[in-house]
Amino acid sequence: MLLYKKFMDGVPDYLARHYWWAYLWSWGIWFFDHQPVINAILFGQYDRLLKRTLAQIDSTPNARLLQLTCVYGKLTPSLLSATCNEVHLCDITFEQLQLVRRKTRDAESLCHLARMNAECLGYCDDAFDQVIVFFLLHEMPVEARQKVYAEIARVVRPGGSVLITEYASTPYKHSLYRFLPFRWLLCRLEPFLSGFWQEDVESQLSDALNRNGKVLLGELEVEYCFASFYRIMHFKL
Repeated sequence: MLLYKKFMDGVPDYLARHYWWAYLWSWGIWFFDHQPVINAILFGQYDRLLKRTLAQIDSTPNARLLQLTCVYGKLTPSLLSATCNEVHLCDITFEQLQLVRRKTRDAESLCHLARMNAECLGYCDDAFDQVIVFFLLHEMPVEARQKVYAEIARVVRPGGSVLITEYASTPYKHSLYRFLPFRWLLCRLEPFLSGFWQEDVESQLSDALNRNGKVLLGELEVEYCFASFYRIMHFKL
C-alpha cells in the first residue's frame, strides 16, 4: 500500500499524494508550524509578505472576510488582530483546523472554522466582502485551480475584493530560478508550481467573475517582493 493512501481521509487525491508529509502527517504539521522554518521556506520573506498582505485587508466595519484554507505561521492570528470583523476560514483537513483553533482561542468568537474543500464551497453566493488566499494556488493542479477561481468568483460580492499572495510569474532572471539544482528541487517539492508560474491569474479570475456577472474594477494592484519572486495581488470588483 502506498504511504499517502493512509492520509486519504476525505482529502483530494493530489493533496494526499504530494503533500501528506507537509499538511497531513502529525510530525510534519508540528515541524512546519515553526516560524523559523516557514521563514526559511520563503527565503526570509515571510514577515514582509505578511505585512504587505495585512496592509490590504478590508477593515471596513462589519465586512465579512473569508480566508481560503489554513496556512502555517501567524497569518490568521494577525488577520484577527488587524480587523475587528469576523473571519471565516475553511480547510479540507481536520488537523489544520485544529491547529488554527489552538492559535486563535483569544479571538474564538470572531474566527469561524469550517471543514470544506476550496473547490466546492458551502457558502452562499456573494457572501463575502473579501476573499484572502495565501500561498494556496501553486499547490493545486490546474483543474483544481479552475474550480477555486470559480468558487472565489461566486462567493465574493460585487464591490468586494480578492487578495492573493503567491509566487509571481516564471522568474526567469532570478538567481534562484537560474540555479538549475535549486529549480529542480523546488519543482520536485512543488509539482504544480511550474504550471502556476505560466498561469495568468488575472485572466483566470476575471473570466470566472464574468461568468458570475461580475467584473474587475480598474487595473490590478500588484506588489512584488524578493526581486519579483513573490507578489501580492489585490483584485477589486
